[in-house]
Amino acid sequence: MHRWIAVCLTLLLPAFVAAQPAKKAETPDEAIRIKKGIEYAKWGDRSMQLDLYIPKSESPPPLIIWIHGGGWKAGSKDQPSPALRQLARGYAVAHIAYRFSQEATFPAQIEDCRAAVRWLRANAKEQGYDPNRIGVWGASAGGHLALLLGCGDTIKTFDKGRNLDVDAKVLCVCDWFGPTDLWTISQPVIKTKQESPLLAALIGGPIAKNEEKLTKASPTHYVTSKTAPVLIVHGDKDPLVPLSQSEQLLKQLKELNVECRLHVIPDAGHGGLQFLAGDVTRLQDEFFDRHLKAKK
Repeated sequence: MHRWIAVCLTLLLPAFVAAQPAKKAETPDEAIRIKKGIEYAKWGDRSMQLDLYIPKSESPPPLIIWIHGGGWKAGSKDQPSPALRQLARGYAVAHIAYRFSQEATFPAQIEDCRAAVRWLRANAKEQGYDPNRIGVWGASAGGHLALLLGCGDTIKTFDKGRNLDVDAKVLCVCDWFGPTDLWTISQPVIKTKQESPLLAALIGGPIAKNEEKLTKASPTHYVTSKTAPVLIVHGDKDPLVPLSQSEQLLKQLKELNVECRLHVIPDAGHGGLQFLAGDVTRLQDEFFDRHLKAKK
């Protein structure tokens, strides 16, 4: 077991065990089942994998899917996530990997994410969580992909690979500072006649010449009145993804009468310890509980 997993479980176990009837103390491995490197899709020789963390429970728990950030070109499902804290609160957690932009351009990333959701739903009974209570959480590029997942039926064209008869629907989305409109966010760079390497790699071409591709990679292009409820957390000093990106999505969703809340963290940048503060975690706990624990 990786050291960071052991540390996370050591921290989470007391709260989890405290909520159980008195009995012999359990080890972390008994309280939380960990399954790493599960293949959910395969593209040629490329195996796409996810990790599962499932707390011991009398009934199948809801599932939160974590999508890591990294500019669509870096990061790992093996990194610790804030979602692991939810294990102690009775949630199962999945960490998913997706193809990076240097390997495959958009829409490969959302094709992978939807394939992962379909696999997770198709195999829920065997793995031990509730297929009807699945939410998603992501940061930065992962937030962008989480928002796309929340758009539901409008992105069915991105369904590829296995389990195509299974719905990729998620019930709610928690987005940490994900870009929402890739064409709009490109404008300051385009006006200075420069390039955005991350976006250019994602769409496979110069941003100034690819408005259509950038638009088709944007969550704002797909939202409807049936978009899943969204909680957005964003710092007002974010140097990479302007707060205006989240404000734009908030306005659009409000006009469509979709439940959406934007929580702005003063003086916070692109991530950091402020996102783990008590007021933020309470807000996120209440959000997931309302949309996942209340729906059985």
